[in-house]
Amino acid sequence: MSNDKLLSFLGLCKRAGCLISGADTVTRAVCDGKAVLVLYASDVSDNSLKQVLRAAHSHDVPARMLPRSKEELSFALGKHCGIVCTTDHGFAKKILVLLSDQQLN
Repeated sequence: MSNDKLLSFLGLCKRAGCLISGADTVTRAVCDGKAVLVLYASDVSDNSLKQVLRAAHSHDVPARMLPRSKEELSFALGKHCGIVCTTDHGFAKKILVLLSDQQLN
C-alpha cells in the first residue's frame, strides 16, 4: 500500500488544503461551487452516496469511484472517510490521470 500513487497523491492534496471529506461537507462544497471532482470509496454505502451523487449530477461535477476501500482511503488520509472532493483543477486533472492509468493496468 505504501507504493500506491493514487492514495499518496490524495494525501498530498489533503496536505495542500484542497481536499474536503465527508458526505455532508462534500455535498455542501458541490452546491457552493467549490468542488471540482468528487471521489468515493468502492464500499461506501448507497445511503451516504445518494445525496452526494445527486448534488454532483445537478451541478455538473464529475464523480468517480476509487478502486479502494473506505479503510484504505481513511488510512491514507489519516481520518475516517469514504467520500471526498478536491477543490483544485490541477489536482483533479492528475487524479483522473492516475485513475485511468490504474484501469489500464
